[in-house]
Amino acid sequence: MQQLTGWLTAAEAAERLGVKPATLYAYVSRGVLARRRAPEGQSLFDPAEVERLARRGRPRRATGSSEVVIESRITSLGADRPFYRGHDALDLAAGASFEEVAEGLWTGEFTPGERDWRAGETGLAVGRAAGAALPGNVLLLDRIQAIVPALAVTDPLRGNLDPAAVVDVGRALIAGIVDCLPERGAATGTGIAARLAARLGAEMPFIDGVRAALVLLADHELAASTLAARVAASVRADPYAVVTAGLATVSGALHGGASLGAEALLDAVADPAEAGDVIGLRLRRGERIPGFGHTVYKSGDGRAGVLLDRVRAAAPDHPVLLTAQALLDAARRRKLPEPNIDFALATLTKTAGLPTGAGEAIFAVARIAGWLAHAMEEYERRTPLRLRAVYIGAGG
Repeated sequence: MQQLTGWLTAAEAAERLGVKPATLYAYVSRGVLARRRAPEGQSLFDPAEVERLARRGRPRRATGSSEVVIESRITSLGADRPFYRGHDALDLAAGASFEEVAEGLWTGEFTPGERDWRAGETGLAVGRAAGAALPGNVLLLDRIQAIVPALAVTDPLRGNLDPAAVVDVGRALIAGIVDCLPERGAATGTGIAARLAARLGAEMPFIDGVRAALVLLADHELAASTLAARVAASVRADPYAVVTAGLATVSGALHGGASLGAEALLDAVADPAEAGDVIGLRLRRGERIPGFGHTVYKSGDGRAGVLLDRVRAAAPDHPVLLTAQALLDAARRRKLPEPNIDFALATLTKTAGLPTGAGEAIFAVARIAGWLAHAMEEYERRTPLRLRAVYIGAGG
């Protein structure tokens, strides 16, 4: 593969501009500066563009911006995909286990191999009792929010914020959540993906799709839920409290709950021939079309294509896929944005016949890996995160 020469590395570009690397990537996310991705995943910058920016001076941040810049070693966002500690998430989704990716986010070591994560028997008993006390029609994400504090009160490592202890907590917490969900089928393996697929009722052809979804959703830089998790960790909240903060935020309709909206969109199309009418009516009412467009990936979310390909391989002739394709075609005719990971996740769950809200559950279980990785960075810093407000009220 041809080596790119003459381009600046992130460190070189930041030095020339006199900014920190985090600020450099903020320029990228705001469209101030473009970057290319080297074959090995390294960010590269056009020296002429960097020089022009250096001569103009640092761009001012608009008063109305809600962007927060935090230096991190965990995830960078490329043009259409995330990179976990320099590893292409789309490449990892091709075959890496969720456990491998989670431990890679936590430790920096992406080591292949079998894992068998388990929670303690006491924690499982309490977590299952908490879940059993809920009404049968409660969505899976709400069940997870009830299970986490139940697991927390039984874990002796809860207050230990050392990295090795947090890794152990992460393994037990994710395993405990999965094993406390209602049983809908027998697991075909010991891995988290196989066990979660069984709890959701996914049959064998779709287990690999669940695995790929977990890998693709494991982290996404400073998404809203991750920022909430980092704020909690910065004040020394324990890992269970960090995850609780993340879960509360991920339930929002514009975040992890977006797959629930995409599921409803698929349900609204009784016949593929009606897809254009369904989208047209929503647009007429001034509604956004769930599952399309992304605030970061303006030209398309590469994670969506990878996951949709997995679904097509598992059930190429499934009626839900025909509906999904009809929606994709209708959206493109109307020049709507490309589909995102939420649309692909909803397509997976509907094709596999999983319960309503299964996409939210997959999203939440996956993102716990990223939240805990970011929490470990905050535990190292020992300095609380405090955002400041620009007062615009009376007398200001």
